[in-house]
Amino acid sequence: MPRLSAWLVRIALAYLAAGFLLGALLLLNKGLPFSGGLWRWLPVHIEFLLLGWTAQFALGVAYWILPRFHSERRREAWAALAGGLLNAGLLLVCAASLLGWGGAWLTAGRLLEAGAALAFAWHAWPRVKPMSV
Repeated sequence: MPRLSAWLVRIALAYLAAGFLLGALLLLNKGLPFSGGLWRWLPVHIEFLLLGWTAQFALGVAYWILPRFHSERRREAWAALAGGLLNAGLLLVCAASLLGWGGAWLTAGRLLEAGAALAFAWHAWPRVKPMSV
């Protein structure tokens, strides 16, 4: 497994653990209320599991498993940029929702996440070939 894939998968697993921990705390708080302010963490829980775990894991596995038609992976920097943009956007969206920052910060975070998708698509595009007929 390439080093970048390993790092993306490790970070995805960290988001999975953090998302499950937040989910467990939210569920416990629902049954035995101990903090009303804990519900402010619900968007972070959702963000960690949907983008932090799922999308990051998909990026890591796709970088590893997409076929190479040359001896080396090309545009590796774009895949690394995608991972960085995804994490920066995810953390910015989480901070904005927790701290009550305006919609501009949320939009900036979402744009970083969209930039991650575009950067990874730019990296992966030459590696996707149609099937021979």
